[in-house]
Amino acid sequence: MSPAPVSPDPVLSWSTGGAARPVVSFGEPEYGQRPRTRTLAWLRPRTAAAAACLVLGLGLIGGAVTGSWLTGDGSDGKPGTGFSAAGTLWHSVPVDRLFPPTVQGTGAGPGGADRTWTRIAVAPDSGCADAFDPLLRKVLAPVGCRRLLRATYTDATQSHVTTVGLLFTKGDPAAMSALAARFRDEHLDRRADLMPRPYAAKGTAAARFGDGQRATWTVSVLTDAPVVAYAVSGWADGRTVDSPQAAADAVRSGAGSAPAQAGLGQEAQGLADRVERRLRQTAGPATESPS
Repeated sequence: MSPAPVSPDPVLSWSTGGAARPVVSFGEPEYGQRPRTRTLAWLRPRTAAAAACLVLGLGLIGGAVTGSWLTGDGSDGKPGTGFSAAGTLWHSVPVDRLFPPTVQGTGAGPGGADRTWTRIAVAPDSGCADAFDPLLRKVLAPVGCRRLLRATYTDATQSHVTTVGLLFTKGDPAAMSALAARFRDEHLDRRADLMPRPYAAKGTAAARFGDGQRATWTVSVLTDAPVVAYAVSGWADGRTVDSPQAAADAVRSGAGSAPAQAGLGQEAQGLADRVERRLRQTAGPATESPS
């Protein structure tokens, strides 16, 4: 059994003052008197075999149920499952766990080049009132908004800036699956009118990273956690972008748009993938995608 989780340092947490999480220990069951070991000679062989099978079957069922409790392996979104556990990470995990100060992107750049991203700003955890354009807010409305976490990174040259976001929703597994299917079937992740907004922090390389500077983006609706992960990239010099391009298209071989040529598609996709991976690893094996 894993040791009880250590509460995060309040200085590094998204929020403070929450109630302590209970620690549940699983002890051995208490039994009554030890059963007698004398053989019941009056049982017929067939009856004895049937009784033994019954006891064995109950033991296997009990073991399976206990294993499910301990691992949180379930798909119904009830407390104790990986889905519901992932939905609590916004207030129970330190900032650096989800958005580390430095992210290494081995092979994440154009042509398989390595990338290193440095975090330059972390937004306070908040709601979603001003975080999305009206149309994207409408599309996300069916799953609701519980909390939004955002951080902005820059590349090693400080010429590109990227905001990464984790929207923790109120949706259950069915609602998240329905939203994911809509994004997939209607190609909503490629529509420029559904780009997420950046987080521009004063006094940083992202100070001029506004709505008009959005160049490329990616949006991923998770189905094994109540989370929508996204990233949006642009230039740090404040130049406006007339024709943004989705990261999925910008990273394709032969893509000739300005965002694609600058590698901004790889910036958005690479950071989003790594932050999503860290979310899954933090939530535990129940939310990790099979390899």
